[in-house]
Amino acid sequence: MDDMNDDRLMRYKRHLMLPQLDMAGQQKLLDSKVLVIGAGGLGSPVLLYLAAAGIGYLTFYDPDTVEVSNLQRQVLHDSGQLGRAKSDSARERLNAINPDVHLTAVAEPLEGDALTVQVAAADLVVDCSDNFTTRFAVNRACVAQSRPLVSGAVIRMEGQVSVFKGHLDDAPCYRCLYREDEYNDETCTSSGVLGPVVGIIGSIQATEAIKLLAGIGTDLCGRLLLLDAEVMRFNEIRLKKDPACPVCSAS
Repeated sequence: MDDMNDDRLMRYKRHLMLPQLDMAGQQKLLDSKVLVIGAGGLGSPVLLYLAAAGIGYLTFYDPDTVEVSNLQRQVLHDSGQLGRAKSDSARERLNAINPDVHLTAVAEPLEGDALTVQVAAADLVVDCSDNFTTRFAVNRACVAQSRPLVSGAVIRMEGQVSVFKGHLDDAPCYRCLYREDEYNDETCTSSGVLGPVVGIIGSIQATEAIKLLAGIGTDLCGRLLLLDAEVMRFNEIRLKKDPACPVCSAS
């Protein structure tokens, strides 16, 4: 993207006032390309905050349509968007928030060769999907293409978030945390979810993405942040690379 103009100076003024970010950091955000998987519960706060922050190029995939049961937590959409593709609904809302951002919205699942291509084209990937099959596939692509992955998940009143850099020698990937043959998909459709919890976890994902892209702070790589919203307590688990991991150890 072009350098700062008067509109950008005003729009991102509160970022520019941060000594950790300032002009150089904001320019990195404006030049960044981010791939977001999902425009639902987690994708809503992630996309809203990344667009507002001035991420230059946002690409997101979601094959679903807006349903009335989504509106309790998927704040990117509203009642006027019922029946529309979530990708279209999201693009319209995000463009209204920040027309400075280049948006690519696709109403299809992202898988196979297309997943590899899109991950390779991005500087960073944010996984806001709701199933293990997609999470494992996205993780494999990120390791193969040497891209950092910001991963979040929520069920009922619990959430978790971490950053995975499995392409690095000393960093774990998502597969180091979960074995593919040990977990069945359990979604909020079958188990329920407290709406604000996805907002908390999604906001943390957006924060980690911005920090990684701007090169500021200490990210969650090697740490799994756990939220129990019923008692409003955060816990942290240290993660290490699994030397037997079939995804990242071989790399």
